[in-house]
Amino acid sequence: MRRLAVVLLVVAACAWPFLYFNRYFLHIGVMMGIMATLALSVNLLLRIGQLSMAHAAFMGLGAYISALLTLRLQVPFAAAFVGSGVLVALFARVLGPIVLRIKGVYFVLLTFALGEVINLIFQAWVGLFGGNNGLFGIPKASLFGVRMLDIRFYYLAGLALTGFAYASVRALFRSDAGAILDSLDENETLACSLGTDAMRWRVAVFVLSSFLAALSGSLYAHYLGFISPDAFSFWTVVNVVVINVIGGIASPLGPVLGALLLVPLPELLRDAKQYQVLSYGVLLIVFLLFLPDGLVGLRRRINGR
Repeated sequence: MRRLAVVLLVVAACAWPFLYFNRYFLHIGVMMGIMATLALSVNLLLRIGQLSMAHAAFMGLGAYISALLTLRLQVPFAAAFVGSGVLVALFARVLGPIVLRIKGVYFVLLTFALGEVINLIFQAWVGLFGGNNGLFGIPKASLFGVRMLDIRFYYLAGLALTGFAYASVRALFRSDAGAILDSLDENETLACSLGTDAMRWRVAVFVLSSFLAALSGSLYAHYLGFISPDAFSFWTVVNVVVINVIGGIASPLGPVLGALLLVPLPELLRDAKQYQVLSYGVLLIVFLLFLPDGLVGLRRRINGR
């Protein structure tokens, strides 16, 4: 019964843009898919007890790499999309063994500094990244030589990307590897005493999470056609952490539910921007006090009753 409900929900999510076309709602849907994927990438590290504040910068790297590949080198969209994820993953593979030696609040501060350095490079290297003005005229996505101008394509692409990220994270933590990763968060000393190479597993998770963050950035760049350093600032990753907390960190469904709730909020409060931060704060306080396990925890309570 549950599987049937999930199938019907997915079919409805894919079909509604063709039954009821509304550009405003579709834009929100695209941004939900992008932010849910970024939130899932951060969730991967949260599940092993690490909070990365650099993932907005990794998203930015994916966006700029994909944009530059298509703008300057005329690389096809599909190759630029996958290539941006691979290149950022390789960067994370080199960086991982260095930064992951540090844990706790020191890791948070280190990744915050790393994210700020990357963002400052976006701003200072005007010749390559366009500085604070960013990059304009990024080509739209294309498949088989056909440019995709219909917003419904980007909605379906965002939906597919979220589905891929969700399925990857869920499959990982339901496998034997997931049990090892859970043990790293609960008792790393015990896991290492049983022969687990903790650093190797942490680096693998760091690489996968960076890959997903870069893919979300690539789709973001080609959807909007313009990117600037402001989109990948410290506050972007703060919003993603809030999405995880409100949705629920303990399950990959949590970031998806959090994105469904929080991403439309700025759009709904567009005419009252002064209340956006207030609403985020109130929601966060309420969930931390009464629903510390997030929306996923609420769902489990209801199912338990």
